[in-house]
Amino acid sequence: MLIKTSYRDVPTKANGRSGTMRIYLIEPNVPEYPEAKFPGCVVFSEIYQVTGPVERFASNIASEGYIVALPSSFHEFEGPEPIPYDTEGTDRGNKYKIEKTVEGYDEDATLSVDLLSSLPNCTGRIASTGMCLGGHLALRAAFDPRVLATFCYFATDVHSATLGKGKSDDTLIKVRNGDLRGKGEIAMVFGKQDTHVDRAGRTLIRDTFDDAGITLSFIEVQAQHAFIRDESSKGRWDAALSRSLFGMMMEMFTRLVARDLGPRVSMGAKIEHVC
Repeated sequence: MLIKTSYRDVPTKANGRSGTMRIYLIEPNVPEYPEAKFPGCVVFSEIYQVTGPVERFASNIASEGYIVALPSSFHEFEGPEPIPYDTEGTDRGNKYKIEKTVEGYDEDATLSVDLLSSLPNCTGRIASTGMCLGGHLALRAAFDPRVLATFCYFATDVHSATLGKGKSDDTLIKVRNGDLRGKGEIAMVFGKQDTHVDRAGRTLIRDTFDDAGITLSFIEVQAQHAFIRDESSKGRWDAALSRSLFGMMMEMFTRLVARDLGPRVSMGAKIEHVC
């Protein structure tokens, strides 16, 4: 499916500070079907904002028939342009990551879902995904009941609760408190060689979700951090693995977001033990 790109600048007010955030939009381009409607997806980026690899990832989702919104995460500190994948850019992004408040991150997610839901060609059925910092932000977006499916790639700072200013977020606390119960389905992918989220951290995340009774697909693969980044990955990009996981993500989105199955009704039936 052909796609087209645009952007919207939306007002922000988190922490009592007025500002503007640019949200990029990538959507199907089907001019011969003027009344076509599509589900939406929010893509949250790494610490480098909306770079070429993030835009290409989002474009692939849009070409599957989704309107994709990409918020510029660090609008409080600089413009929407991508931050370079070099040492200075990495230091800058990591600095912003812990200067921005969790309230600000959450407002970005809400505004992105609000924008998608307001578009006349959007069905109002929303998915979320992201990588690295964006994986954590996609997970927090799942607390919004409008988000029906979430696929997180190597989400950072979840296990350590160190997202945002003060390095003290409440993501796993909210999971333990049941804030995801009855909401969308979650999938989380981690590389077993990811130095950002070690084995103990991955176990903590998985066990917290399981103990809370949340529907979670927890996937561990033979990969390092940033393995889906097709540019400046520092030798970590795995194209074949990225394609396979993209297919898994689209299966989830197709099943839960593209289709309207109505509300889920648990039958409470015991699964039969058969061979």
